[in-house]
Amino acid sequence: MKKNGESAWTTEDLLTRLERLEKFFVLDVRNRDEFERFRLEGREPLPAVNVPYFEMLELGGKDEMVDSVIACVEQHLAGLLPRDQLILSVCAKGDTSEYVAQGLEQLGYTSANLKGGMRAWGNYYAIRAVVETPDLAIYQISRPARGCLSHVVASDGKALVIDPLRHVDVYRELAQRKSFEIVGVVDTHGHADHISGGPALASACGAPYYLHPYDAIHPIDVLPATICYEMIRDGHIFTVGRVELEALHIPGHTLGLIALRLGDQYLFTGDSIFIASIARPDLGGRAEPWALLHRQSLLKLTELPGKITVLPGHFSSLAEQNEAGLFAAPLEELKRRSQGLQVLTRGSEEEFIRYLLENLPVFPSEYVDIKRVNAGLLAPSEDEASVLELGKNVCGLSGGAS
Repeated sequence: MKKNGESAWTTEDLLTRLERLEKFFVLDVRNRDEFERFRLEGREPLPAVNVPYFEMLELGGKDEMVDSVIACVEQHLAGLLPRDQLILSVCAKGDTSEYVAQGLEQLGYTSANLKGGMRAWGNYYAIRAVVETPDLAIYQISRPARGCLSHVVASDGKALVIDPLRHVDVYRELAQRKSFEIVGVVDTHGHADHISGGPALASACGAPYYLHPYDAIHPIDVLPATICYEMIRDGHIFTVGRVELEALHIPGHTLGLIALRLGDQYLFTGDSIFIASIARPDLGGRAEPWALLHRQSLLKLTELPGKITVLPGHFSSLAEQNEAGLFAAPLEELKRRSQGLQVLTRGSEEEFIRYLLENLPVFPSEYVDIKRVNAGLLAPSEDEASVLELGKNVCGLSGGAS
């Protein structure tokens, strides 16, 4: 699509190109701190340069914005920008980057603008079917920019939503399109990296919202949640149409973390086992004691049948997708190639605890407030919620697949 002389990429276009490993260059014109916190990432590293828009205008020194962009590129950026690749211009909302794309176009570069900017990319959802039969359908809903995953299990016209993300219309529209009724909403744990859509979705659908009671207490503030929820216990059975899911209490990432097992076919692991790593145990401020719990829980999961398909709650990179574009893999495969699971199953307790503690990423300060929001202790505006969620999740360890 052409607009004012430049191509406009939608967020769907962007994901398609990232998944296909198409080559392009990113010119990000947001402020430097925004760029450092949250940038475009693909299956492979993307070549990029960050030049804030206001600096481009000052360097260009012209009255008209596009003229300033042209002057800036000619005088200061020509050596940094490729002539043999498309240049994708990116800003916060897709407005100022339009002028940049227009300027590049006039200079003879192949250019495009990301429609809606990084805000649109951060709020974009992709839906793919894991399985879709008359008896069972499972849909994986990803938020690619953040590495967040949720799942819908449907059978006989009924559905259970697992770990819904903040924008609940995604799930309601899917239910309407596929003609099923949402009869339950489950959070596998009290999330720290994103604002849960669980309570809002359950309320909108007239369905119960489920959470383990240990995660209905803020771990830092030690205050009880004010949200309405139904308690999950170890062994709790969720009946969805013709299928049943069993809750497995696996404390470690949080004290109330659960996994959901659908027979020997599927295992929804929440924040425990990921495709390329395992979860961190420190988001409650008690890394070492929770690491011991984490080890016991992970050992419990690794004893399940090897052919069971793991469907995690997060991913770190699009490179973790399988050939179908899903973040899913047999447990036996992950046990072979995940560094964390190798240390777990082959090393001593001391070696595993040391591995956990030495591979902890930085603790984002926003996570404390996100947990407050998810417990009903804080009610942010939409803009405040977007700021809290800015950037990728860091719920996994720094050590990845071997």
